[in-house]
Amino acid sequence: MTALSQEEAFARIRLLRSPNVGPVSYRQLLRRFGTAQAALVALPDLAGRSGAYRVADEGRVANEVAAVRGAGARYLFHDAAEYPVLLAELDSAPPILTCRGDTTLAAKPCVAIVGARNASAAAVKLARQFAGDLADAGFVVVSGLARGIDGAAHQASLNGGTIGVIASGIDIAYPPEHADLQEQVASQGLLLAEQPPGTEPLARHFPSRNRIIAGLAAGTVVVEAAPKSGSLITARLAGEAGREVMAVPGSPLDARAQGCNQLIRDGAILVQSADDVIELISAFSGAPRSTFRESVASFDYGSDELADTPADVAGLLTVAPIGVDELIRQSGESAAAVQLALLELELSGRLVRHAAGRVSLTL
Repeated sequence: MTALSQEEAFARIRLLRSPNVGPVSYRQLLRRFGTAQAALVALPDLAGRSGAYRVADEGRVANEVAAVRGAGARYLFHDAAEYPVLLAELDSAPPILTCRGDTTLAAKPCVAIVGARNASAAAVKLARQFAGDLADAGFVVVSGLARGIDGAAHQASLNGGTIGVIASGIDIAYPPEHADLQEQVASQGLLLAEQPPGTEPLARHFPSRNRIIAGLAAGTVVVEAAPKSGSLITARLAGEAGREVMAVPGSPLDARAQGCNQLIRDGAILVQSADDVIELISAFSGAPRSTFRESVASFDYGSDELADTPADVAGLLTVAPIGVDELIRQSGESAAAVQLALLELELSGRLVRHAAGRVSLTL
């Protein structure tokens, strides 16, 4: 990409911080209007005829930029040469990240290691072994800096290369007892955050954090996880992205192992050592051997320019998620027209985007 001017970089941050603008709509707006500065001018009209829509306040964004600099961090835009290549393949990839550390780590072979916060001593030991062996073999270990398995994985891979993805702003350490570890990751590895500085880690931020972890890596290893845990969300997102999903089996008598055992039943690859992981990832060519994934819509969201006239698709939508490609088939409209209709619904706060290219009306 050509170097961004200060004005356009500021406008991009302001665009993303504007109401109801998410990763997909952000890219659509840039495609349609060419620059974030032009998109900001057009946003109120696109959002509806009431005139109530207002883009993000300039002063608030200026304070954010100052806070990022104050934290010793910088912005990483989606079309920058150093933006992680595997992460960029996701339709929902964050358009803007804040980062501290060595961004070249994301260009190396990456493996995510995740698991229970209240992990058993045996699982923590195993996570350290996996992470240390993977780092020694030249792999970068990605995790979420949580208690338990995440922390163990980061600690064991600090010297070899590790990436921490946090659910808070880049200036917030969570959990508090990992403040020193987070600083070590930032100084010796790479620390990434999607949320603006000053943002406390709320429950809704963790699934978003998990998609980044899954997106950065060619494969995700779940060491220990209870049913319905965040680690299983990461595994599902990795499967949806077409990446390897691996799990360490455990005793059926331990609730913390039930999630991993279920993953294996559902098609994840059973792994018992770092060598098993290395064999899978080294042979990864974009067609994973694990079969743990849900059906993913095949529509190419970036193939069409947005049309001038949106399709009337609101009547086809309900609160139940449906694939965009199905909406295109049922509406009889062009893909570009349907995308513009969805963009207008999203900006007006009436649309929710889900994983695997599905959308629904808000409740």
